[in-house]
Amino acid sequence: MHVKKSLILFTAVVAILAMVIFIACSGSGGEKKSAALEVTSSAFGHAKSMSDKFTCDDVDISPPLEWKNVPAGTKAFAIICETPDAPQGNWVQWLVYDIPASVTSLPQALPRTGQLEDGAKQGKNDFDGIGYNGPCLPAGEHRFFFRVYALDAPTNLKEGAKKEDLVQAMKDHILAEGALMGVYSRE
Repeated sequence: MHVKKSLILFTAVVAILAMVIFIACSGSGGEKKSAALEVTSSAFGHAKSMSDKFTCDDVDISPPLEWKNVPAGTKAFAIICETPDAPQGNWVQWLVYDIPASVTSLPQALPRTGQLEDGAKQGKNDFDGIGYNGPCLPAGEHRFFFRVYALDAPTNLKEGAKKEDLVQAMKDHILAEGALMGVYSRE
């Protein structure tokens, strides 16, 4: 009887250890993610209102962005800005990729060109333009997500890439990500 209890206890301990090891090794689908990037803007806070100047109601310039908590091994960054609140569904406002690892901020009002001075590239948004096009939605309150990705390799995409191409190029290369959400309301 004592041997049987010991065997049951041993089997339970082995099963628990196997489960702990499985959970620790599986993480979130085998991705390389570490701590989240902290994404901020000097122009608005998380879940706070964005100024008209970042929308089609004014000069429609890109907002300044900064990010921190960059993981070791980062070789490039990418940014996807989109809103899930567009009448047509998820709407891409801005794509920037192959941002050098030494760059941890973007200034306000980036030019709408495919290639930036630091070598970063901008993709095609859902307005069918290159660079940033801000909120331009019907009446109501809308959310805009600025997602920054730390990558272990540049995407090597050409300028003018679409979101689907960028997402595919980033697959299995994301070390960390973070997001800043801005809100814009129209009457």
